[in-house]
Amino acid sequence: MPRTCQTLTLGDAKRMIAAAEAKAVAFGIPYNIAVVDSAGHLLAFVRQDGALIGSIDLAIGKAVTARIFDKSTDDLAQLSQSGRPLFGIQETNAGKVVIFGGGIPVKIDGNIVGAVGASAGTVQQDIAVAEAAIAALLS
Repeated sequence: MPRTCQTLTLGDAKRMIAAAEAKAVAFGIPYNIAVVDSAGHLLAFVRQDGALIGSIDLAIGKAVTARIFDKSTDDLAQLSQSGRPLFGIQETNAGKVVIFGGGIPVKIDGNIVGAVGASAGTVQQDIAVAEAAIAALLS
C-alpha cells in the first residue's frame, strides 16, 4: 500500500508569504522570506525590494534548518551554545545549518508539513514575520 505524506502546497506557500510580507511592511523592513515543503525543498521565496542580499541564503537556510531538524532555529540557537547538547550543530550538513531565530517548522494536525524562514530584521522581528506566515495558514 502506498504511503502518503502531508506537505505544503504552492497555494499554502503563497498565502504564507503574503502574510509574512504584510508583517514585514508593518515593521518597515524589506524582508527575504522562504517556504519549504515537507522534504525541506524550496517551495516559494520572495525578496522584497531593497531586502538585504546577505539575508537571501539566511532565509532559505532558516526554513531548511527548521524542517530538517523539526525545531525552530531559535530553539536550535539556544541548544547549540557552548556546553549545550547541540553545540556545533551549525557545522553539520555541509555548513548550511542556520541557527539564528526566524525559521519555524509548520505543523498541521501534529504533522510537520514544511517550514518558513525569514531574515532581515532583528531575531525577534524575524520570528514575528515567520509566525505571521504560519498564522495565515492555520487561520
